Amino acid sequence: MNGFFFGGFGIIFFLMFFLVFGMILFTFIKGIGEWNKNNHSPRITVDASVVAKRTQISRHHHSNTHHTTHSTSYYVTFQVESGDRMELHVDGSEYGMLVEGDYGKLTFQGTRYLGFERF
Repeated sequence: MNGFFFGGFGIIFFLMFFLVFGMILFTFIKGIGEWNKNNHSPRITVDASVVAKRTQISRHHHSNTHHTTHSTSYYVTFQVESGDRMELHVDGSEYGMLVEGDYGKLTFQGTRYLGFERF
């Protein structure tokens, strides 16, 4: 009975380990792929307006220290002259300076925000 339990537990443990490891590896490779794609994309500057802003707050609980941390990601949606919209990740200081309705020159490279210059 003990051999079966530990054998079954061992199989489940290794399956979960490889599942978690696989997810981490997949995320890492996906991030490198996006970084590489952005680096090979042209830098584009277009007339655009700020149409929306949003934040995403992530909560991280550290069980071994009973400590919780929060992180905030900032996103801005721009609309270009053709009517197409794109949401780009920006840092907090850029987020604070941009206002819905702002119009200017948006510079980006792939999915990477490079700057916005108001008219």
